[in-house]
Amino acid sequence: MKRFSWFNATSLTLGFAFLYMPMIILVIYSFNESRLVTVWAGFSTKWYGELFRNAEFLDAAWVTVQVAVLSSTFATVLGTMAAHVLVNAGRFKGRTLFSGMIYAPLVMPEVITGLSLLLLFIGIGLERGIFTVVLAHTTFAMCYVSVVVSSRLVSFDRSLEEAALDLGATPWEAFRLVTLPIIAPAVISGWLLAFTLSLDDLVIASFTTGPGATTLPIKVFSAVRLGVSPEINALSTIMIAIVTVGVVTASLISKRTAVARAREEQAAVRSE
Repeated sequence: MKRFSWFNATSLTLGFAFLYMPMIILVIYSFNESRLVTVWAGFSTKWYGELFRNAEFLDAAWVTVQVAVLSSTFATVLGTMAAHVLVNAGRFKGRTLFSGMIYAPLVMPEVITGLSLLLLFIGIGLERGIFTVVLAHTTFAMCYVSVVVSSRLVSFDRSLEEAALDLGATPWEAFRLVTLPIIAPAVISGWLLAFTLSLDDLVIASFTTGPGATTLPIKVFSAVRLGVSPEINALSTIMIAIVTVGVVTASLISKRTAVARAREEQAAVRSE
């Protein structure tokens, strides 16, 4: 077993400092009394109050949440269907083209995707707004969902689904009652990944958005171009806190689920 050397400890410390020190500084200066973000003038929480009184940021946050929830839901449904076809449908005519179209957004530059969608919406005369942003985010997020769900379906024991079909269940009932509960963790992971990608997207949303549909990343980017304000620091701190709580909660739930599953397996072995 290799010893944990001082070189490894130093490299690990510097790596974590490079990644997280900017976030720590941002959180500290979100409580700065001064409007100048580089000058410390004492502890204060007034910028959080200013943030919640800023109607533009609140409206952009609400639009972002709507777009993220809708697009991640649509992307999860379509991505799961695509993964099921790719894994379980076998060889069929056009399979290579179909899989290529599903995975193309993974390697396509976001600028190209955003510009092509913009030209499409203009060509069909579709007015840009929340609906077009949802369509755009669904387009690039469903491929990520498809990858996540496909990895679970590959290891799925199809004999369980076949047994349900032999007992008289329809293909939809077998999928809904047998397959879906088993692959549910992968589906939920895909939804969370799609939600995160939508929440964080700037480039594609900037091409496909319209008046009254400004997302939070676009609003923050526009505000930063005029100078970083303490309100943006406060907003970033809140988002970091939400993500941290979500990650810790998901980790605890996963750990408890794994422990419960291990206990059930041990109980099943003992009963045999």
